Amino acid sequence: MNTFGRKFRVSIFGESHGEAIGIVLDGVQPGLSLGPEDFHPDIARRKSGPKGTTPRIEADEPEILSGVYNGFTTGAPLTVLFRNRNTRSGDYSLFNDIPRPGHADYTASIKWLDFNDPRGGGHFSGRLTLPIVAAGVVAKKMIGYPVHAELVEVGGVSRAEALSAYREEALPDGGIEEKDALTASEIWKDVLDEALRDRDSVGGVVECRVTHVPAGLGEPFFDSVESLISHAIFSIPGVRGIEFGDGFRAARMRGSQHNDPFDTADSSGMTLHINVHPSKNGAGGVNGGITNGNPIVFRVAFKPTSSIGKPQETFNFATGGMTTLEIPGRHDACIALRTPVIVEAMTAIVLADLTRML
Repeated sequence: MNTFGRKFRVSIFGESHGEAIGIVLDGVQPGLSLGPEDFHPDIARRKSGPKGTTPRIEADEPEILSGVYNGFTTGAPLTVLFRNRNTRSGDYSLFNDIPRPGHADYTASIKWLDFNDPRGGGHFSGRLTLPIVAAGVVAKKMIGYPVHAELVEVGGVSRAEALSAYREEALPDGGIEEKDALTASEIWKDVLDEALRDRDSVGGVVECRVTHVPAGLGEPFFDSVESLISHAIFSIPGVRGIEFGDGFRAARMRGSQHNDPFDTADSSGMTLHINVHPSKNGAGGVNGGITNGNPIVFRVAFKPTSSIGKPQETFNFATGGMTTLEIPGRHDACIALRTPVIVEAMTAIVLADLTRML
């Protein structure tokens, strides 16, 4: 359904072209400092505008309707609302007869007996990830340890490959642009340019790392850390796969290669006098579904955007025959560009729920 979590519950509502979208959070820790300005940095990371993202620009200004008093969370359900202003619903009328290949247009109409709102993808739109980012802001405050995700691959080109191919350009003051300051759209400029020229799209891979995680989080079997994170991550539109630690490479290893002997040194080489940790972290910070004290590390695969301008042969339900579809409207050439902060949010939501369950 549209609610996730047990002790920290997240309920999402709204459609892409409806009046508004939003989130209701129950089980929020009371006494957290919270105002609209706290949401702005993460919301900015999700915003469209750079090369490869949709031209649809929304204000994305959070309206806190409940759960905050005098600048602090009260512990009551917290509601955050976002208004939809910049919509072009006419771009989507075509998909009533010709559902987009790879999109939820067809399955939504079957599931909801054609009463679903198809505009902008309705409740299945990536627009609904905005309230998730807002929930992630609160969840990050609750857990208190770092959750960081970054794009590591676009269109089959790794970050290292893209950076090595990136031509350093002189800045107006004569300096050289720092590679660390480049946006993903700049790093993978060539990949995105090619996709845009072809009126096509590309996918990507996001890696997430959670550090300073306490050992002991997770409940086997069905509420293991990997199970819950995977459940939440697969709720993000466009996700096609997830792997933890060595992931699928583990299937090609021997036990002697994959096993993690314990030692008293962390990844930075500092000796730990109290805690011991697996030395290689091939399991991605989790053993038996329970955190082992190492960083949680996983990677998420995002598919190419379904909505592309390139002609596709597909079925027309109105005529009962095949037709050529060229999708109009404003769409991302690579949805993965905007997803690292969404992956962070989903991860923080899971960890906040697990922490509240202790």
